[in-house]
Amino acid sequence: MSQISERLAVLSPSETLAMSQKSEELKAQGINVINLSVGEPDFHTPDFIKDAANKAIKDNFSFYSPVSGFLSLRNAIVDKLKRENNLDYKPEQIVCSNGAKQSICNVILSIIDPGDEVVVPAPYWVSYVEMVKLAGGTNVIISADIGQNFKITPTQLDAAITRRTKALILCSPSNPTGSVYTREELEGLAGVLAKYPDIVIISDEIYEHINYIGKHESIAQFSEIRNRVVVVNGVSKGYAMTGWRMGWIAAPQWIASACNKLQGQYTSGPNSIAQKASEAAYKGQQDCVETMRTAFERRRNLMVELAKKIPGFKVNQPQGAFYLFPDCSAYFGKSFQGKKIEDSTSLSMFLLEEGHVAAVAGSAFGAPNYIRFSYATSDEQLIEAMQRVKEALKKLE
Repeated sequence: MSQISERLAVLSPSETLAMSQKSEELKAQGINVINLSVGEPDFHTPDFIKDAANKAIKDNFSFYSPVSGFLSLRNAIVDKLKRENNLDYKPEQIVCSNGAKQSICNVILSIIDPGDEVVVPAPYWVSYVEMVKLAGGTNVIISADIGQNFKITPTQLDAAITRRTKALILCSPSNPTGSVYTREELEGLAGVLAKYPDIVIISDEIYEHINYIGKHESIAQFSEIRNRVVVVNGVSKGYAMTGWRMGWIAAPQWIASACNKLQGQYTSGPNSIAQKASEAAYKGQQDCVETMRTAFERRRNLMVELAKKIPGFKVNQPQGAFYLFPDCSAYFGKSFQGKKIEDSTSLSMFLLEEGHVAAVAGSAFGAPNYIRFSYATSDEQLIEAMQRVKEALKKLE
């Protein structure tokens, strides 16, 4: 009898991908489902980036690349970090991977041993805790609710740290909440971390360019912890390049070298054509980034307005990314045709089956009272989707 490994047995399936798959199955049956579960821009990759990919094909960039990526791409990332973030890195501190997801997993597998603790603020992106499990580590969850805009405080962070704490994972702008840490808030967290010199800070900044409050702030800017921060980023969200699978880290040299060693054994260098496209993205005009950011901000405003009209929803104003994360617990315990809404998981399934709107239960993100809606789709789709949600919820008694 076949038996999967223990490391795989402890992992949970991705609920975001599972909900997206369920919505596609209903669509295949001819049901008009509006999918607000998926976390990717609905825009097409800008033409100048596609042109660079086509040129790379014609120029025969069809061979293996260095494990950490082409030097030209890593230099482009170094220039971007200096230009946009005022951070100084060398190209050997950059490791390019098959998406920011692999970048994060590389870091966790490179630094976490069984028994090590990783502090993860909740709500969190679904894969963080699963990656820590894969490495044999222990997740230490800090919960921050809508009342504090889903952002942890220095006091909470300090209380969660023990002698076994090896890393903190921070995401700003946040998936699933859209919350953005200010410079002052990050400085407060950095002040706590300065007291613990063995803790690595993994800073997931993949939504950097989808920011509605002005300049993006990175926790890597603080000199007292700078040599322990791993910046994670990529082209997926800001340049509408999710399918190109290109992410990267900017890290202390010892971590970059470790990730390079690990990646060299299980994927090698990332796609060569995607690398040349990403290089063009960072070197080219950035008008496309602002165009998409402006559209997402308009949609954010629309979603907040629509969600506030739904009785029972508690809604805040996200400051970045493209998600709304309302508290939906007012509907727990209600029923429709004998089916009781026990939690956000059963509520999201009810909305899919009765409202034909796909969303993701907050339990997947460590916040069981909430539900995540992605507004990375057209205004018309958002208006129709939230009307369906409102009408479906009226059926619950």
